[in-house]
Amino acid sequence: MGIITRSFVNGLTTNGVLGASNINNASLNNITSISGPEMTLISSATASNSASIEFSLGNYKEYQFFFVNIHQSIDQAYFQVNFSTDNGSNYNVTKTTSAFNAFHTEADSDEFVYASTTDVAQSTANANLSILTGNGNDENQSGYLHLFNSSSATFVKHFISDLQCNYRVGLPASVNYKVAGYANTTSALTNIKFEFSEGNIDAGTIYMYGIGA
Repeated sequence: MGIITRSFVNGLTTNGVLGASNINNASLNNITSISGPEMTLISSATASNSASIEFSLGNYKEYQFFFVNIHQSIDQAYFQVNFSTDNGSNYNVTKTTSAFNAFHTEADSDEFVYASTTDVAQSTANANLSILTGNGNDENQSGYLHLFNSSSATFVKHFISDLQCNYRVGLPASVNYKVAGYANTTSALTNIKFEFSEGNIDAGTIYMYGIGA
């Protein structure tokens, strides 16, 4: 063990904390904690054969939505998102996205592709967050979406999502589906809505967190 390593280890307390006296900067003696923007749970919603799940947005710098065991009512539907600038009266914000997925079946076939058939280009329609997924009793999808600076009156609003899905009934597979895009508006986003391209959200919970109020 070298001299530097020995010096570091000797400076640790019995609780594994490096004492301030072992750091060559006296100002560090006054540091009690290092903090950053807090992640605040704002709301959650649990589906029960729900047509959609909607949340109101505010002034947080970032929103994170976590999808837990989202189960759909019919086979082969896309999980989707859209935004509103008029307090939920309309969900028709223009969006452009890019998407790709890694696909591996239980029979050991696979692919990694840019999902050009499921992205959108300057469209007001819903944006897909998943591939066509299954509604088998044990099938579901989980993941997250990050939305940045949704209240800006200057910039477009970027978002990133990552979902782990089960593929359609009859072709069991693990699908990791990634989407990045932006809502092409300088108006503040007031609401966000999640739904399937067909059928309802049969079960599952969505958690909404805010960061950097």
